[in-house]
Amino acid sequence: MNRTGPFPGTPFALEGKALLMESVLQSAGIAVVYQDADLSIVYAENLPSYLEDVQFSGGSDVDMFGEVHGRNLEALKRKVLESGTPASTEVDIAIDGEMRTYEIKVQRVSLNREIGLLSIITEITETRHREKVLKSLLRELSHRSKNLLAIIQGIATQTARNTLSLDSFLVKFRGRLQSLSNSQDLITDSSWRGAFLFELTRKQFAPYWPESTGPLPVTGLNVHLTPNAAVHVGLALHELIVNSATFGAIAGGAPAISLDCRETMHGDRKAISVTWIETLPNADEVHEFSDNSFGRIVLERVVPSSVNGKADLHLTPGRIEYNLLIPDTEFEILKRAPQQLGGI
Repeated sequence: MNRTGPFPGTPFALEGKALLMESVLQSAGIAVVYQDADLSIVYAENLPSYLEDVQFSGGSDVDMFGEVHGRNLEALKRKVLESGTPASTEVDIAIDGEMRTYEIKVQRVSLNREIGLLSIITEITETRHREKVLKSLLRELSHRSKNLLAIIQGIATQTARNTLSLDSFLVKFRGRLQSLSNSQDLITDSSWRGAFLFELTRKQFAPYWPESTGPLPVTGLNVHLTPNAAVHVGLALHELIVNSATFGAIAGGAPAISLDCRETMHGDRKAISVTWIETLPNADEVHEFSDNSFGRIVLERVVPSSVNGKADLHLTPGRIEYNLLIPDTEFEILKRAPQQLGGI
């Protein structure tokens, strides 16, 4: 039995092998070009569609790829002919208004004792696009990580400045880190698009709000906050709820708290007004926020500055009112009808 290799079976004729190889090239999206020692095109197979109607027999790289790419390719191929060392390059070609990227691998070959060049052409447009997207995502991740680390550093520094013992520092610092983590969970789940105000509120208040009290009265517009706004509004909510759970209405056992979000104006820009109102159990009770407390710094300086907005904290006997103005660069109104949070 005649065999062409180590496997048994009917031997393939040369024409059959050629058909198989042509099918493989088409399936893999690979084109091949053979040129003689003068860089004249002798043979081309499975060229990209935009070149199919062009006759290249006897043509050159300039005919195929244009003046600029063609001359660069000719220079590269002459070096391959001289050295025998394979080389590769990439070319970007505008096709129907879209930029396509091709990788060209060149190697010197010998056919019938004649030296020539074999070029293997593969489109890598999608690969390069994915690489660019990945690099962009990595840069964005690096940027966001640095911002997050800066926030954590600020929390640690300010918490340390306003606590008198290590135990007190650890309790407050851990709570603030957990608040930051809760906000980040929502942002991550949304693929870094941000978080809805009501979901952010539910996440921040869940560890502190008494189940027996019923749902938290959060009303108004359930706006979608940017990642930056979500992080900092989350910090503000944390400071308000912890203060209430430690010294205020929640600690008194009869929480009278409301959070409302309404449309307004901030200068000449559209904005939202997020308002917290807390009625303390004792009408003469003194609030916990002192002039230099970190909670007050977060509410009056850090948060409004971070969202390019404005904040007012009114502390009167028996009442805490906090109003935060957020400009439209930091939120979207996806559903304009007023809503109410169903429960924690």
